[in-house]
Amino acid sequence: MKFTKMHGIGNDYIYVNCMDGIDFDPVQTSIALSDRHFGVGSDGMILICPSDKADFRMRMFNADGSEGRMCGNGIRCFAKYVYCKGLTEKTVLTIETLAGIKTAWLILDSNDVSAVRVDMGSPILEPSLIPVEFSGERMVDEKIDAAGKTWNVTAISMGNPHCVTYVDDVESLDLEKIGPMFENHPMFPERVNTEFVRKIDDSTVQMRVWERGSGETWACGTGACAVAVASILNGVVSSDSVTVKLRGGDLRIEWDRQENTVYMTGPATFVYEGEV
Repeated sequence: MKFTKMHGIGNDYIYVNCMDGIDFDPVQTSIALSDRHFGVGSDGMILICPSDKADFRMRMFNADGSEGRMCGNGIRCFAKYVYCKGLTEKTVLTIETLAGIKTAWLILDSNDVSAVRVDMGSPILEPSLIPVEFSGERMVDEKIDAAGKTWNVTAISMGNPHCVTYVDDVESLDLEKIGPMFENHPMFPERVNTEFVRKIDDSTVQMRVWERGSGETWACGTGACAVAVASILNGVVSSDSVTVKLRGGDLRIEWDRQENTVYMTGPATFVYEGEV
């Protein structure tokens, strides 16, 4: 099986061209290849598939084999892959995901894709749709107990469930201990991605993320979108355009509140080609 290793600001995935079909078990393959000691090493595997609804279909599997609904960094790399590999000449693409059809705009520099802007859709704030076990209309700045303390959290779905909380220092957090307690918290019946956020200024925040099924990753695109929306809702920032600084780099997130649409812009990078 031939594959391509790519990353979006450090969120790395194994990409496989499945336009002619899938002749392997994607669950077991993602588990085996994602292992950083005995496999290729990645946060998961993404399959490039045909679609009868859009230009392409993206299937994304986490490192533990669970299938994800959406991946913001992954979809930017997906868009760059299909263009640079000659699967399309379009610079505006529609991509089918389990979270719906997403539109991606390729930003070109000398016929190379330097960045990708993605319509990430509308933030979901209804607790039952996130899902989160909360009886109010929105779970914004609400208290939950986890890891032996009380946290103020905001729950949002951007195709994946997210729990955003604000801290004074993100670097000193013991995410290996704290992350699983949020991921498996009974408030979140489908588990949850958790973003720990520090305000830098009125339009900039810093975050670390613990992703369900993968652990701490260097970046999470849907998480950055959730953080931007949460920061606006909580008054942490005063701009509808937010720079989110992640361990792997920066993403620019815009929330068009009139259209209720979130846009994400960031880079996508080829690492190497391989065969297993």
